[in-house]
Amino acid sequence: MHNYLDFEKPVADLEGQIIELRKIETGEDAVKVTDEIDRLEKRSKEALEDLYKKLTPWQKTQVARHPDRPHCVDYLARLITDFVPLAGDRYFAEDYAVIAGFGRFDGAPVAVIGQEKGSDTQSRLKHNFGMARPEGYRKAVRIMELAERFDIPVLTLVDTAGAYPGIGAEERGQAEAIARSIEACLNLKVPLVSLVIGEGGSGGAMAIAAANRVLMMEHSIYNVIAPEAGASILYRDAARARDVAQAMKMTAQDLMGFGIIDAIVEEPLGGAHRGPETAIDAAAAQIRRAFGELGPLSGEELKRQRREKFLAIGRNL
Repeated sequence: MHNYLDFEKPVADLEGQIIELRKIETGEDAVKVTDEIDRLEKRSKEALEDLYKKLTPWQKTQVARHPDRPHCVDYLARLITDFVPLAGDRYFAEDYAVIAGFGRFDGAPVAVIGQEKGSDTQSRLKHNFGMARPEGYRKAVRIMELAERFDIPVLTLVDTAGAYPGIGAEERGQAEAIARSIEACLNLKVPLVSLVIGEGGSGGAMAIAAANRVLMMEHSIYNVIAPEAGASILYRDAARARDVAQAMKMTAQDLMGFGIIDAIVEEPLGGAHRGPETAIDAAAAQIRRAFGELGPLSGEELKRQRREKFLAIGRNL
């Protein structure tokens, strides 16, 4: 059984019936039971298709946050070979919300910087739910500088509700660390490709996503503030997050239309959590294509293209 979202109840009911029937798929009535299972599976697929072809922004937010959705570590395991993580920012501490290091993509060297939320209680606490502190962004800058020194392209995997807003993080210069990380992205003279794999929350995401190519998974979101926080500010009522999500235009489809992102990576029916390997392989094809397009450009051309891309956002709206 999957972890079903609220709006997936019709599918959950059908798949629950299928599971119960499979338990009795033996004996004299096996043929009849098999026919019924086939019928229910067809209905379940049709119901899932119907739901996912008309998801609202709030429903996409729920899918982007699904607990079974593949995370940074899953992408690393499938896409990157010989991965060697590097720890610490050389100023204060290690930040487990940001995983960064070097490995190989398609056999070629690549630097990878990703935000990891964790998949169970223990790992979520360790990775601080993907919300980085200043040392996480300073570690990202350190990796980017190393990548440029050795002429290695950079891949970033974005999945955070936002930078950590704790007192300690603010005392250690959270805003300045994010700004420095954005500056490092914009000044890089090697190809930089970013992929939003779940949530792309505010400056916490932008810090590692000011890239030559910004890709988004089909059911991911990218916003300036979480819908619940926006609702609390605008309406003094977090329960109106659904309304704010609709108004913010934060889905991959909306952002593609605005020219803020460059490509949408198609997910399996029902979201990436229903077919993690298929979703990650689809992302690999888009990443491969992006690096192929950027590879022939010189360092100055890459830097200029990246800056012009972000300066142009909003001009034609």
